[in-house]
Order: sequence, then structure tokens, then C-alpha cells
Amino acid sequence: MNKNKGKQMLLVLGFMAFLANGDNYAAATLISKIAQDLNLELSTATLSVTAYMLSFGIFTLLFGPLSDRFGKANVINTAAMGTAIFSILGAFAFNLPSLVFFRSMNGMFGAGIFPITMALVGETFDDDNRQKALGTVMGMAFLGGATATAIGGTIAYLGSWRAVYLLYGIGEALLALMMFKLLERDKPASKKLSIVGSYKNAITDFKFMRLVVLLFPIGFSVFGSFTYTGINIQELTGFNTLMVGLILSVFGVGTVIGGRIAPKVRKKLGNGFLLIAGIIGFVSLYSFSIYSDIYIKALGLFGYGVSFIFMQSTIIATAQEKLPHMKGTAMSLAAFNMFLGAGVGTSVNALIMTNYGTSRVFFIAAYLVLTVGSLAGFFVSEFEAEKNEKLIQEIVD
Repeated sequence: MNKNKGKQMLLVLGFMAFLANGDNYAAATLISKIAQDLNLELSTATLSVTAYMLSFGIFTLLFGPLSDRFGKANVINTAAMGTAIFSILGAFAFNLPSLVFFRSMNGMFGAGIFPITMALVGETFDDDNRQKALGTVMGMAFLGGATATAIGGTIAYLGSWRAVYLLYGIGEALLALMMFKLLERDKPASKKLSIVGSYKNAITDFKFMRLVVLLFPIGFSVFGSFTYTGINIQELTGFNTLMVGLILSVFGVGTVIGGRIAPKVRKKLGNGFLLIAGIIGFVSLYSFSIYSDIYIKALGLFGYGVSFIFMQSTIIATAQEKLPHMKGTAMSLAAFNMFLGAGVGTSVNALIMTNYGTSRVFFIAAYLVLTVGSLAGFFVSEFEAEKNEKLIQEIVD
């Protein structure tokens, strides 16, 4: 693929990840309006959010093997159009069952976008450019999630909650049509579909699994605590949802910038890169937990985003190298671990927040991020050493 077409592909995939991730996160700001409009209890309306997340998590494990069998571009194109259609239909929900169904289907197709996009990008770009490309798309995805509160709140304020799903869906549909023309069809990695066989090969690779499992505590500490950043800021400042959403978008800016500079910083720091990423995350989260100054908190959010994308992009790039012929399956396992960690972290941190306050959530997450950075640094450096030994041996032979 030529350089110009590679940039176009990253741009379109990045914006699709931005919208798909934002479509998910924006829902959290709409619950009260949905409950009002459909005459539901607030707790009942949250079932639409739960339906999306459960469907997303379950079907993540299905799309990896499907992409290895039928081609990543085919799966992404289908998933993108599917999530667009059901996002639009969600705007026309007339009761709770219809809303839950549309959001479940939206989540199901959404599960085929992010992990398979990571697999396609990893396969398209070489070792020198892979991490930067992965960081770019991931940065856009998490910028979409971080700004969804502000975007959703603004659209809902000016129009209604239905307009949020409608506009996200239209945007996804337009990008899906562009992707049909832009994405080059890749060759299937396997000749038959074997979901159990695909995961058996991956799970029995000890060094691959110990690396991918680290995405669970990353999901726990990052997404499991990010849910409560808005509450923490609102408690201290009394800002409205729109203003809080704008402040939270600093996290997304950190992921975008971090994704762009990760390869250069990693090249300079070598094996110490992930440890430094863990330290940046520790300082950022620790500062967020103990300081009430809004500017320090904003700086903490920025560092929080940089640290996350440094670790995430490195672990994913290395995991893809460990299973070069099963990137779809590898990314499904990676996404499953991350979102499982996020779900468990959100639940556990709810108890911590109730009993000890929101600050304790970020205090604990700070130490967890530092631990993950240290372990990931050791595992990745060990993999790099083995890879270099093999290269030297091949040259000698």
C-alpha cells in the first residue's frame, strides 16, 4: 500500500473508531432524557447501556476468528454498516424493549470494528510504522469516547437524545460507504472457521497470554476509573455536564498526542519505555486524586491519556507480533480482556467510591498502572531480546 493511501485508510478508520466509541460513551449522558421521554424509571433506562456493553463484550470474541476466516476488511465493512443502521434505528425506539434491542444490535456490530481495525492496521503497516499507526487509530477512538459526553450533551441540549443516535449513525453510515471503496480486501488467514481451535492456539501460548492478560488491569485502572472522573470534577467545581465533558476531553487529547509520539519516545527510551509510561500514569492519577485545582486535574487527565496509549499501543503491537497469522483472534482476546477489566473495574470502583470517596478510586488506580507498566516492560523487553537473538541466528546461518 502506498503512503498516501495508507494515510487515507488511517484517517477513515480513525474517524470510524471515533464515532463508534463515542456512540457508546455518549449514551451515559442521555439516560435521564431517555427515561423522561419513554416514561421509565432511571434505573430501568440504564438497561439500554448495559445491553450495548454486554453485547459488545460477548461478540468481541466471535469477530476475531470470523476476520481470520473471511478477511478483516470484509468484517469491518459489514460491522461498520451494521452499527450505523442500528444506531439510526435507536433514534426511533418507541419503548424499552425496542431500545434495548436496537442498542444490543448496535453493540454486536460495534464489537467488529475496534479489535478488527487494530488487526487490519497491524497487518498493513510494517514493524517500523506499526505502533504509530495503531496509536493514531486508538488515539482517535479514545478521543471519541472522552469527548462523547460533551458532544452528546450539546446535541441533546439543542435537540433531543434521539438526535444523538441519529447523527452518530448517519456519520457512521457515510464512513462505512467510504470504507467499502477505500479498504483493500485482505486474504483470509485460515481456510475454515474454527472458533474453539483459534482460541486454543492463542490461549496455550503462555508468553502471548501473560502479555494480553495485562490489558485486564489496564482496563480496570483506566476505564474503570475514568467513569468517575466527571463525578470527581463535578463534586469539586459544581460545573454542568457540558463543561465537565469539555474538561474530560483533555484525556482524549493526551491519547491522540501520545499515539503520535509513542514510537519516537520508545526508540529513545528503549526497554525503559513502559516503565516510564507507568510512572507517568502513576504521577498523573496520584495528582488527580490528591489535588482539587482544576488545572492540575486537567494536566493529570492529559498525562493519564498519554500513559494509557503508550502502554496500550506497545502491548497490542507486541501481541500481534507474537501471533502474526492470527491477528484477528489476538485482537479479540486483547479487546475482551480490556473491556472485561473495564466492566469489573467500574463495579469495584463504585463500591470504593461509595465507601471512601472518588479520590480513593484514582489513588488505587495510580499504583495499579505503575505495577502494569513495570510488568509489561519486563515482558516486552524479554520478547524483543528473543526476537533479536533469532535475527542474529538467521544472519549467522
